[in-house]
Amino acid sequence: MSEKSKELTKRSEIDAFLQKVAALPAVQKSGTQGRLMFALDATASRERTWDHAMQLQAEMFLAARDAGGLQVQLTYFRGFAEFYKTPWCRDSGTLLGLMTGIQCRGGTTQIERVLRHALSENKEKRIHCVVYVGDSMEESAEILCQLAGQLGMLNVPLFMFQEGVEPLASATFSRMAKLSKGAYSHFDSASAAQLRELLRAVAVYASGGLKALEQFSSQASEPVRRLTKQMRS
Repeated sequence: MSEKSKELTKRSEIDAFLQKVAALPAVQKSGTQGRLMFALDATASRERTWDHAMQLQAEMFLAARDAGGLQVQLTYFRGFAEFYKTPWCRDSGTLLGLMTGIQCRGGTTQIERVLRHALSENKEKRIHCVVYVGDSMEESAEILCQLAGQLGMLNVPLFMFQEGVEPLASATFSRMAKLSKGAYSHFDSASAAQLRELLRAVAVYASGGLKALEQFSSQASEPVRRLTKQMRS
């Protein structure tokens, strides 16, 4: 594939992501903080690129802090059935410290566990969206898609970010995002800059709704400005 074709493909993926996010209903604050669940695959396959991924994810937390009102719960899995969750927290510094201290460990994916946990948490108190970052999928695609559909019915969109382009994960993550009324995109060293801003835009949207996103987009990149324009219309 030529460099021009690669760039067109990348642009098409970014535009598709923006269209998905633009179709989401605006967050209704009603005096409460937005709530975003952030889930990480910390299995051994991500170890080589873990430090780079941490930088992208840290910037999302910082954007949420600057937006002034987002509660985040960090969850991750690794090893043999290890699954961790933090309390819901507004202190991005605390969460950053926890996140940067995570070490990858061999094991299989536990995405089903993440989705069931999200359903349970949403039952206790409304979640505005779930962001998932991973590179592979070693579970039943049908079960994952069924759970994603349940989240979609509850208006809890999944933002699925895939590191790399492993085919089975790509197909499943894309379908999960569609069923949950969320969005899917992959990232690598070539697309990191654009996806960094998209992650930050999701955080700002979850924390403050359309108004906060409009303020953020005034100094953001063209992809984020297009997102804001579509949501405004």
